[in-house]
Amino acid sequence: MRRSPIHGLGLFAVRAIAAGEEIGVYAGQRYGADGQAEWDDTLTYLFGLSDGTLIDGREGGNATRHINHSCEPNCSAYEVEDPRGVPVIVIEAERDIASGEELYLDYALDVGEEDISSYACACGTSRCRGTMVAM
Repeated sequence: MRRSPIHGLGLFAVRAIAAGEEIGVYAGQRYGADGQAEWDDTLTYLFGLSDGTLIDGREGGNATRHINHSCEPNCSAYEVEDPRGVPVIVIEAERDIASGEELYLDYALDVGEEDISSYACACGTSRCRGTMVAM
């Protein structure tokens, strides 16, 4: 991890990563569907799962919480079941990633009826849609 030109700390490859290679499993405190937690509005490390639970990488998380958003991501996140049948989020390289390159996900946020201007994108890529919200 080091300073990112996009936002705060970013996660950078310490070696070349091949397309399809697993980067890691998103870790953190898991909350039930009732979401009984107080969220930090300035830094949010939440992943929602299909069973209604949330993983908060802010608490007990690992380095994957520092993967920043880009409209041209080099990683993807997907849900799988662990050996106990519990849903988890796995981060995988979408393409070959060079050593030293920052890792990015497309957050594709679902913010319901909220104003998307609160979710501005700073990736600066040629295909930037201006928001971290799914379009």
